[in-house]
Amino acid sequence: MRRRPLTDVRGSESSRDVPSRDIPSRDREGAVRNKRVAVLAPVAWRTPPLQYGAWETVAGNIAEGLVARGWDVTLFATRDSVTRAHLHAVIDRGYEEDRAIDPKVAEYLQISEAFEHAAEFDLIHSHYDFMALTYTRLVKTPVLTTIHGFSSPQIMPVYQKYRDGYFVSISDSDRAPGLNYVATVYNGIDLALYPLQESGGNELIFLGRIHPDKGVHLAIEVAQQSGLPLLIAGIIQDEAYFREQVKPHLDKQIRYVGPVDVEGKNELFARARALLHLNTIPERFGLVLAEANAAGVPVIAMDLGSCREVIEDGRTGFLVANVAEAVRALERIPEIDRAACRERVQELFSIETMVQAYERVYCKIFDLETKGFDLEMRRP
Repeated sequence: MRRRPLTDVRGSESSRDVPSRDIPSRDREGAVRNKRVAVLAPVAWRTPPLQYGAWETVAGNIAEGLVARGWDVTLFATRDSVTRAHLHAVIDRGYEEDRAIDPKVAEYLQISEAFEHAAEFDLIHSHYDFMALTYTRLVKTPVLTTIHGFSSPQIMPVYQKYRDGYFVSISDSDRAPGLNYVATVYNGIDLALYPLQESGGNELIFLGRIHPDKGVHLAIEVAQQSGLPLLIAGIIQDEAYFREQVKPHLDKQIRYVGPVDVEGKNELFARARALLHLNTIPERFGLVLAEANAAGVPVIAMDLGSCREVIEDGRTGFLVANVAEAVRALERIPEIDRAACRERVQELFSIETMVQAYERVYCKIFDLETKGFDLEMRRP
C-alpha cells in the first residue's frame, strides 16, 4: 500500500506566496516539463463545457496552459472534448448531456481508466472530488487533488481517510482542517474569451446555477427594490426552487433567458450594470466573478467564503451582507473602473498565473517524492 512521503507539507503557504526559491531554475524547469502529467476531468460535461461545468472548465484550462508551456499532458475527459493535450476517453459524452448514460457507471469507468494507466505518468492531477481518492493508494504514481468544494459533510470521511495525500484548495476560505494542503491555487480563466466591455448597460445580471445556494431569489429582491431590470441565466438545478421562488416573479422587468454559452455571457456582460452574486452559503471560488470582472463588469457579492478573495471591495465590486446593502451598493457602481477589474483578473485569475502556480506545486511534489524514495532506499 502506497502512502505519501515522510516529509510533511501541511501548513504550506498559498501558491501565490511561495518564495522564489520554490520556482524552478530554467534548466530544472525544462527537466520538470519533460515529466508526463495526467489531468483527470469529470465527465458530467464536455471539457471545456459548452455552457455550464466549472470543474471541467478549470481542468481544461490547466491542460491547455500546461501544453502551451511545453508539458507532456494527457487529458482524461469525454470523447467529444476539445484539447491540444493528448485526449484519453472512455465516455463518449457527458452524462448531464446524455441522460441515457448512468452517472455512476460513467464516473467509475472514467476514474478506473485513469488509474489503470497510472504507471504511464509521473503525476496524476485529479479534479474528481472524493471518489478518485479511493484509488490513490493502489498506485505508485503521486496524485494531486484539486478540491473544488466540499459538497456535503457526508463525503468528509473519505477526505479524512486519505488526508495525507496532496491537496490544493481553490481559495484560502475553502479548506477543511487536517488535510495535507500543498497550496492554494486560484482558478484561472481564458481572458481572450471575455473582451473588456468599456461601457456597460443598465441591467442587472445573474449567471449561475438556479439553486438556493446561489441566491437567485435575493437577486430578484434587489431588482424589485432598485427598479432595475434583471436578466437571469443558468441551468435549473433545483426545479422546485425555480417553480416556487423564481418563476412567479418573471415579468417584463425580471427575465429568465436559460443557460448560456460564452457568446451568451458576453452579450449579457455588454448589457450589464453589475453582476449580482448573492450566495447564501460560503462561496468556494466563484468562476463567474472572475469572468464578469474580466469583461469589466462590477460584481456585487455576498461576503461569504471566497468572495472577498476574488472581489476587491470598492475596486472590482462590492461585498455586502444583505439585500439592503446590495441595493445601496448599486448607487456606487460608477465608482468602479472597468479596466481595473480586468487588470486584477489578469494578475490573479488568468490561465497563465494559475498554471505557473501549479508548476510550483508539481515541483514541490516531485521533490517530496524524491526525498521519500531516498529515505526508503537508505533504510537498512
